[in-house]
Amino acid sequence: MATTQFIDTKEAVASMLDTLERLSTSPPSLYIDLEGVYLSRHGSISIFQLHVLPTSQTYLIDIHTLGSDAFSTPGTQGHTLKDILESETTPKVIFDVRNDSDALFGHYQINLRGMQDLQLMELATSPARKQYLRGLSKCIEWDLGLGRSEVAEWKRVKENGLRLFAPERGGSYEVFNVRPLSEEIRLYCSQDVAFLPRLWAHYDRKLTPLFRESVQSATRDRVAVSQTATYNGKGKHMALAPDIWSGGVPDTFKGQWF
Repeated sequence: MATTQFIDTKEAVASMLDTLERLSTSPPSLYIDLEGVYLSRHGSISIFQLHVLPTSQTYLIDIHTLGSDAFSTPGTQGHTLKDILESETTPKVIFDVRNDSDALFGHYQINLRGMQDLQLMELATSPARKQYLRGLSKCIEWDLGLGRSEVAEWKRVKENGLRLFAPERGGSYEVFNVRPLSEEIRLYCSQDVAFLPRLWAHYDRKLTPLFRESVQSATRDRVAVSQTATYNGKGKHMALAPDIWSGGVPDTFKGQWF
C-alpha cells in the first residue's frame, strides 16, 4: 500500500532525492502528475506528485512554498529534480504530458525528456482507432479491473476533491495553495498517481516495438509543441487524437497491434 509524504523544505527535497538514486528503469520507477491554479505557463504549479514504484512511496512536493528550490536543490550525489526530469535515460511516466510540460517549461525552464505518456499508450493499444482521446478517469475505471469497493473508494476521493477545487462545482483551484493541505486534497493528489504504474503495465504489455517507437515520438512531439509560443492547452482540440492515429490505422502499422 502506498504511503504519502509532504515535501515542503529544501532538506526534505534533498532527502527525497537520495531515495531516488539507482532505481530500476524497467519497469519505470517514477510516475508523476501536477496540480495547480489553471495549470499552465499562465497559471501556477501548486503540487508536484511523484510516485516511486519500488518503494510504493508517493511524494507531494510543495511547489507553492518551495518554488524553484524544489527543482534546484541537490541530493548528496549532486542530482536535482530538474536533472531527473530532463534525463533521457531516466524514464518518467505521466498521463497527458502537454499542460504539465507547458507549466514546467514556462515557469522553471524544465525541458522534459525520457517521458512515457500513458494517454498515448492507451490510444496505441486500442484496436479500434478513435477520433477522441480517453481521459485518465475512464482509463482507471475501465482498464484496471478494480473491484466494486475499490471503484467506490476511488470515486469518493475523486468527488471530495472536485467539490473543493472545481469551479463548476462551486470550488476554487486555490485550495491547492492552502496550507496545511486539507485531507481531502491530500488524498485527491496522491490517489491517481498511485494508479499510474498499473496502467503502464496494462498498456505496455500490449505495445509492439513499432508502436512503442511511435508513442515515444508522439510524446516528444507533445513536449515540443507545449513549449511553443502559440501553445494553447485549453479547448476542444485537446481531446482530439493525433492525426496519425485518428481515422483508421496507418498502413505502416497494420498487423502490428499485438
